[in-house]
Amino acid sequence: MRVWKYLKKSKIIHDAFEVGVTVKLIDGILEIAGGVILIFISPASLNRWVIYFTQSELIEDPRDVAANFLLHLAHDFTVGAQVFGVVYLLAHGIIKIFLVVNLWEKKLWAYVTAIIFFLIFIAYQTYEYFLNQSVFMLTLTILDIFVVLLTWVEYERVKDETGTA
Repeated sequence: MRVWKYLKKSKIIHDAFEVGVTVKLIDGILEIAGGVILIFISPASLNRWVIYFTQSELIEDPRDVAANFLLHLAHDFTVGAQVFGVVYLLAHGIIKIFLVVNLWEKKLWAYVTAIIFFLIFIAYQTYEYFLNQSVFMLTLTILDIFVVLLTWVEYERVKDETGTA
């Protein structure tokens, strides 16, 4: 119980929460930008760009992991994948920005809603990790777990401040 009281009053935990949601805001902005850019890139042009940018690296080292990964992604990029990517990135980004703005305004419903949405994102990212074993996806998931925990502690702190039970 003492630890919980300490966590709710800790400036470090509060600052970590602020940093976490700021990162989520930046991530949301980048996702929206990525979704908008994806609208204008055809699968064929993406494939040409990836070939152009990886060609010299593959001549030097045909087994280059990053270049081959990018080629594989570009090759598998279909119109269906493009539509999914646009919808996913735009929806994900808009939801994140909306939640962060409302968290900054200390709206109690936003904390619970953010935790639910972040848990849904974590579940999807975990699924993706097990499909692809992406270290990036694993790192993102671990960071999101910390953001959920920080959001929960911040929710309890704001609830105490406002006297809402």
